[in-house]
Amino acid sequence: MFFTCSPKKEKPALFLPDDLEATLWAESPMFYNPTNMDVDAKGRIWVTEAVNYRNFNNDSTHHLHHSQGDRVMILEDTDHDGIADLSKVFVQDKDLVSPLGIAVLGNKVYVSCSPNLIVYTDNDGDDVPDAKEIFLTGFGGLDHDHSLHSLVAGPDGNFYFNTGNAGPHIVTDQSGWTLRSGSLYTGGTPYNLSNQGNMKSDDHRVWVGGLALRINPNGTGLKVMAHNFRNSYEVAVDSHGNLWQNDNDDQVVTCRTTWIMEGGNAGYFSSDGTRYWQADQRPGQDTFTAHWHQEDPGVMPAGDKTGAGSPTGVAFYEGDALGEQYRGMLLSADAGRNVIFSYRPSVSQSGYDLGERKNLITSLAVDTTGYVWNDTSHVHHQEKWFRPSDVMAGTDGAIYVADWYDPVVGGHQMKDSIGYGRIYRITPKNKNLKTPQIDLTTTNGQIQALRNPAINVRNAAFVKLKAGGDANLKEVLALLEDPNPYVQSRAIFLAAQLGDKGKKSVIKLLDDKNEQRRIVAFRALRTTDVDFMLISHKMVYDPSPFVRREVAAGLRDLSFSETKPLIIELLKESDEKDPWMIETLGMICEGHEDELYPELKKLFHAENQNVEDWDKRLAKLVWRLHPTAAVRDLSERATSTQLTHEEKEQALTALAFIHTTESAKAMLAISKSNDTFISEKATYWLAFRQSNDWFSLLDWKTSGLDPERERNVAMMNVKQSKMLEVQQSFDERKWNAQDMAKNALGGQMLIILMAHDELPKDLIPVVEALIFKNPDLSVRIQASSYFRKNGKAELLDINKIVSLKGDAQNGKVQFEKSCSTCHRVKLSGSDIGPELTLINKKFDKTALLDAIINPSAGIVFGYEPWLITLKDGDSHFGFLIADGKEAIVLKDISGKKWTLANNQITSRKKQANSLMPEPGDLGLESQQLADVAEYLLTLK
Repeated sequence: MFFTCSPKKEKPALFLPDDLEATLWAESPMFYNPTNMDVDAKGRIWVTEAVNYRNFNNDSTHHLHHSQGDRVMILEDTDHDGIADLSKVFVQDKDLVSPLGIAVLGNKVYVSCSPNLIVYTDNDGDDVPDAKEIFLTGFGGLDHDHSLHSLVAGPDGNFYFNTGNAGPHIVTDQSGWTLRSGSLYTGGTPYNLSNQGNMKSDDHRVWVGGLALRINPNGTGLKVMAHNFRNSYEVAVDSHGNLWQNDNDDQVVTCRTTWIMEGGNAGYFSSDGTRYWQADQRPGQDTFTAHWHQEDPGVMPAGDKTGAGSPTGVAFYEGDALGEQYRGMLLSADAGRNVIFSYRPSVSQSGYDLGERKNLITSLAVDTTGYVWNDTSHVHHQEKWFRPSDVMAGTDGAIYVADWYDPVVGGHQMKDSIGYGRIYRITPKNKNLKTPQIDLTTTNGQIQALRNPAINVRNAAFVKLKAGGDANLKEVLALLEDPNPYVQSRAIFLAAQLGDKGKKSVIKLLDDKNEQRRIVAFRALRTTDVDFMLISHKMVYDPSPFVRREVAAGLRDLSFSETKPLIIELLKESDEKDPWMIETLGMICEGHEDELYPELKKLFHAENQNVEDWDKRLAKLVWRLHPTAAVRDLSERATSTQLTHEEKEQALTALAFIHTTESAKAMLAISKSNDTFISEKATYWLAFRQSNDWFSLLDWKTSGLDPERERNVAMMNVKQSKMLEVQQSFDERKWNAQDMAKNALGGQMLIILMAHDELPKDLIPVVEALIFKNPDLSVRIQASSYFRKNGKAELLDINKIVSLKGDAQNGKVQFEKSCSTCHRVKLSGSDIGPELTLINKKFDKTALLDAIINPSAGIVFGYEPWLITLKDGDSHFGFLIADGKEAIVLKDISGKKWTLANNQITSRKKQANSLMPEPGDLGLESQQLADVAEYLLTLK
């Protein structure tokens, strides 16, 4: 079924603050399917297209297709009337398959398209590339959303970019340093078939999942700034040197917007990338907390929970053109929610508080907080087709928004067959913003360009002013008096790179009364050859916890013996309520926890104290560092009768992250405690750790096996042998086949035989007659991929169902009857499949019904079913949520988790069909589906 739209579609109603307006700046056919934008010094907007997005899903005879590859387009408003009137192709290249990022840096254009970061150079300025170079290669995610994203130039002159979790990413920079990063995530495209966690890069660290990266302009110095995202679509860098991003989720409730802490683990996978978050979810943990591992040591704060959606581009607006109230605004596009969110972040402790989330622009009359906008007269059925893929500031100070324009988003799908797209321009009402004439040939012109709100245009000025050396220092330092604090910060970063005089001027700023100036000065000096230890010895005593955390972050890559005195000072001044500082301290102490443990106890006067009397800072630091030397102390705290449940659980969690036989034995002893609260927690940790880090530390057979299950396995193996024995009579083989078809394990074994074309053809009708009555729901679901069903289900027509009037109350009853065994709405239902509480924020009626009726068309990431066969003939069917060196964890359709040793597995096969039953399997007809859709779409 194809959804099409006319190139002359009426502009939807868009809702903004009262003092702003949005106008249509450009639309198809000037370009198609915009994924990312940038602006050059002439004020022209460059767009990467993804016309050939998901050719493996889309029939090119029905969808717009570019046989010569995707394109980069240049758009221009030549008559300065606020509407683009010129469009040209910069490059069309068969190596461009759904490119997701573009950066225009002088005469070089960087295009992000996995596996490559490509540079096109236009030497003569005729808008035709004269050279093509592969700047970096080896990124996973060909034609995949979770792949290499756009590059941006930071205020320090370095390049920043990111990539999603569709690894592995094995990338070598121009100096020969190699990044090796992966996870257990595969799927999404036919090309993303092999990946693994627990790989070490040349810095000897394990990086996993999505990554935020930095590199020098010459291609050397590749560095991981943070890791373990799911799929951050873009990274934004502000002029203070902060990194910002949003991130997508597995569910429909846990997307986020985050300030990125240097070196931080963002918490999507387990720390080694071998387990999905579902494998690590603890009893009682809500989805957001579990999804981002927020109660685990070693993970940075997740940021703002934005709920349902599909986050895309981000930007940090530093201009003055919209008014001072909009300066310092973090912008986060969410294509799934039809909105650009805005924040006004501020320093809090040693990190950032994002502040209140607001809508900058949306196509929905009712926003995410339920607030009803005044004007709803122009809202129509296509209000959810507004899919903002990117947002940026132009050279004129306006905000530009790229609209992918499609009825669906995510799941590797595209319903609009003609690739229609738009770009909107946001300006103050009744104010004509002009594109400035930027002259990069003079010092004055370069200074003005450095003040421009367009981030990569500023980089062109940075490069030229830096090349002029300290001859430009006076003009640059004059910007310290600029009323815009972001302009001041750009001057500080640049001055630090203008020779010895420049560095000395920035060193003086380390004593500035303004906290933000001290932060920026310290960051700027880190990019130079200034003695880092010298300035660290000074700034470690700074009154600002943010500055002290910056010092800590810089110590991570230095010699521990040299940095230990500073680390001790930082530990002494720590605050147990400051998660950013605690996590940074944990990172710089990695590998030295046991050495530091006696020092910690001494710092907080705990050498001769009872463990119950520990300072809260000590308890928090031990939780984060979890040294092996602390097993006895942690055990005593966990079983103390004088501590609160929270304090005891903190100690128990720390113990669970110590991977030694001593910690496992201690946990086993605690599980037998008379304290029901703590014994149940310990029992959970034992069961959980048995499947991963403690797999080989104890003799787990002493916990006992299920004899009934063992007997069932043996019996089904006997019946299978008899069924396949050609010397047996047909009746004998039939009776055994029937017994297997009625048994949960037997049904799984029959499916395996069919999958390998080994089930005798004369027995297939025998099995078909019974297997759809199997007691195991997962067997019944998977059987539909291999066996024919008796009877004929109603042919379901989405268009017909859309036209039916639904009854929400009847839909609720039907949902609770047929759907709640796998899906949860608010507090009711199960967590087998994705939660649907906020599904109406992401899907309209057509898209929702498509997902229900055709569940295998766009399987949610992380919910691809697997069939695992064991040596003993047993098999398991469900979601792969952990994939370690020694064992995997599978969650079956009932929600039960199975830990399966790798050395017992004979085959692993990912299934093409979703675990979600088709409506016919559940007995749902057209009107009932319309009722269920009405119920889900009207949830509040």
